[in-house]
Amino acid sequence: MITILIPAFNEEGAVALTITRIREILEADQSLAGSEILVVDDGSRDNTAAEAEQAGATVVRNPHNLGYGSALKRGIKAAQHEVICIMDADLTYPPEAIPMLYREYRRGFDMVVGARTGEHYRQSALKAPMRRVLQFLVEYTANRKIPDINSGFRIFDRATAAGFFGHLCNTFSFTTSLTLAYMMNDRFVTYVYIDYFERRGRSKVRVLRDSLRTLQYILEAVMYYNPLKIFMLMSGLLLATAVVGFLAAVVTRLNAPYYLSVGCILIAIMVFCCGLLAVLLKQIMEK
Repeated sequence: MITILIPAFNEEGAVALTITRIREILEADQSLAGSEILVVDDGSRDNTAAEAEQAGATVVRNPHNLGYGSALKRGIKAAQHEVICIMDADLTYPPEAIPMLYREYRRGFDMVVGARTGEHYRQSALKAPMRRVLQFLVEYTANRKIPDINSGFRIFDRATAAGFFGHLCNTFSFTTSLTLAYMMNDRFVTYVYIDYFERRGRSKVRVLRDSLRTLQYILEAVMYYNPLKIFMLMSGLLLATAVVGFLAAVVTRLNAPYYLSVGCILIAIMVFCCGLLAVLLKQIMEK
């Protein structure tokens, strides 16, 4: 038995269809019999909560909007079952994939993530480069390939996730910070490819604002779990700039690029030393 946790904010017209499809899947699979559908209505100003209750879900209501991550945290605490499956209320994720993710979870993984595929994923020319930058940083930090860093469709156990609450974002970056928390603490994480569909209703994501906020939490997570990584990246960029400067000095026979390169090398050494101090400070704090 698992709890299907759905955070919802102004999802009138979609949440009931989502719940109905989930119930059909749960009733058809014996291994999921007795599972719970829990909706956290995050301060909706429409009939989201009423539609969810009429469709048969248990509803927890926030008096006002707190954010995607906060809604998930509250839902995880209120869930009846230890195993949690989170997904959105806008019909973008296929409920038919729930049994597949659950089977992978029962093989011994701490978290199973639905990696999105299809024409409706990366549909925005602005989102795609932002996502690539964030994905590079997360993969660089975790030192592994990650097909989808912020998928909102995943299965995990409540106790493990709750242990990381202090380091998880309260907004749309919740899933990204959860991915890093699991991987940087040697938890077993795997990915299952799923279809991703066009959403019903209006998206709540603000690309620039939420991307910058995600970048902030990624950098905070890197500094907390493996601070030397980010300092090494900065030092590497400075050294690369120094190499370009030396080449420019040779080609142009100007002194300015040469002095710039020398400065970059000195700064790169200082940045790397700061990284070593950050590691030492982390070890002291852990003790």
